[in-house]
Amino acid sequence: MLNVLKSSFLSGICIGIAGFGYLARPDIVGSVLFTFALIAVVNYKLKLYTGTAGFITRNEVGHMLLVLFGNILGCAAMAAMTRLSAMPLQETAQALLADKRLIVGPVNGGLLAIGCGFIMTTAVTFARKGNPLPMLFGVPLFITCGFPHCVADAFFYLCAPMAYWAANLADILLFYAAIVVGNFVGCNTYRWVSGSNPE
Repeated sequence: MLNVLKSSFLSGICIGIAGFGYLARPDIVGSVLFTFALIAVVNYKLKLYTGTAGFITRNEVGHMLLVLFGNILGCAAMAAMTRLSAMPLQETAQALLADKRLIVGPVNGGLLAIGCGFIMTTAVTFARKGNPLPMLFGVPLFITCGFPHCVADAFFYLCAPMAYWAANLADILLFYAAIVVGNFVGCNTYRWVSGSNPE
């Protein structure tokens, strides 16, 4: 359990570093740079929620939730570092969440998150087979499409000013729960529809 938590924490740090870069350049450049996170996670063989959810069995749900918890802890560590930067990262995170996340609502957000989950499981599956192209294109794709990623979004939420949290706490928690579920559905869409595991 401790090894899973440590691996998940490191994975969250990778996502947080990539998210830091995206907040510094919230455009196509930042989207491409975000690919660093998945490359690091796959090559270090770290535990990431969206890289795990599509491959678990029914009795591993607790394991998956532990991975998500560790991911969020790693994101929190990196989010704390954004407060040391002279760049307006907190304001950018707030604008991102207000304009591209909470405005769509939890139902639409959860449905959109399915797209991200599908892309992520596809990217990880191909990367494990030695083909990095879906990984290199998939991350910029889900960001460009506005498909929420529950770990990346955890980082963005944790970067937002506390005043924003206080004013929107119920909406944030509801939206976040919806995208966690949506990512899980997307991660498992291939094997549920095809009847076989992605690998």
